[in-house]
Amino acid sequence: MADVRPFRALRPQDRLAGEVIAPPYDVLSEAEARAIATDRRSFVRVTRSEVDLPEGSDSHSDEAYAMARRNLEALIADGTLQRDAQPTYYFYGQRMGTHWQVGVLAACSVDEYDRGAIAKHEYTRPDKEDDRTHHMEVIDAQVGLVFLTYRASDRLKKLTEAGTSGDPAWRVVTEDGVEHALWPASQDEIEPLRAAFAELDVLYIADGHHRSAAASRVHAHRGSEQSAYFLAGLFPDDALYVMAYNRVVNDLNGLSVQAFREAVAEAFTVTPTQDAAPADRGTFTMYLEGSWHLCAPREGLFDTADPVASLDVAVLQDHLLGPILGITDPRRSTRIQFVGGIRGASALSDAVDSGAAVAFHMVPTGLDQLFKVADAGQVMPPKSTWFEPKLREGVVVRSL
Repeated sequence: MADVRPFRALRPQDRLAGEVIAPPYDVLSEAEARAIATDRRSFVRVTRSEVDLPEGSDSHSDEAYAMARRNLEALIADGTLQRDAQPTYYFYGQRMGTHWQVGVLAACSVDEYDRGAIAKHEYTRPDKEDDRTHHMEVIDAQVGLVFLTYRASDRLKKLTEAGTSGDPAWRVVTEDGVEHALWPASQDEIEPLRAAFAELDVLYIADGHHRSAAASRVHAHRGSEQSAYFLAGLFPDDALYVMAYNRVVNDLNGLSVQAFREAVAEAFTVTPTQDAAPADRGTFTMYLEGSWHLCAPREGLFDTADPVASLDVAVLQDHLLGPILGITDPRRSTRIQFVGGIRGASALSDAVDSGAAVAFHMVPTGLDQLFKVADAGQVMPPKSTWFEPKLREGVVVRSL
């Protein structure tokens, strides 16, 4: 039974939404954040508040967190952000090309997260947990959506279709060409939505492990009714678009190209290909010395019944990146770069042609695989999934 509650959002005036909503804090470089922050209303001034400090300032400093709070308070004081009169849910729609997805923005239970009823599939990094915890504590608000998914429900689908049948409160197209729209639920829709979510046995974190972990830590410290819930966007699994999360490695771990080829061929059949992207689950492509190669694991290489070991990203990590290239801790290694599929195969070949050693293009990890791993209480290798379009920040804020 999922405890998913309505809340009173702070949100942009409808006419100002296009000026406020901003890309997620962790997909922006400092230069990109500073460029966006030239608009004084941009929410990047809350999520990446170092843009209002001297260039090169530490984004994790006390000064940066204090600036984030001042900037949030300024957006409230000048009326850019206004608080809704009553708690409700919010339907949040996004269109990228032909893909359309709608989720529900709500408050989800920290207790359910702590008990595993909101299932995880990744480890978190202590430094990133610390950052999100401190940011949340200082600004006294939850500003980033934890991206949750669930096995699609007919009842929730019908409620979502009804809730988005009319005109939205606002609709904007952001600089990346993605359309965003928001529909606050009517008071008559609240109880049916709450009851429909209560029918779900488990929710799954698609993205936002550090934010949910930080919310748990804040609640452990505060123990208040308000901190017992965290801000989330809940989307059905059949609506989501998962892209590949690819890898670029800077060097061959001291091996010659020939020695590297021979080592890879012991574990994989390697065939030249003209296709940069692999077509089938269970394979990946490799870009080396100006050419693409299709790699397929040799029979018996891994346990096909193991939900983690059988993931393509795990096969690559366990049988090539680790033993051959010496990248045993990809979460911390500076020798590997993770490249979101939205950037395309050319980002991989360009990186190698510009000096990196080798790149790998993956088949997207499926939500069916994510569910199996989470249901088994296991975790995926880092950077296993890349979701598009990204949920914008500043769409709604939940005060603590």
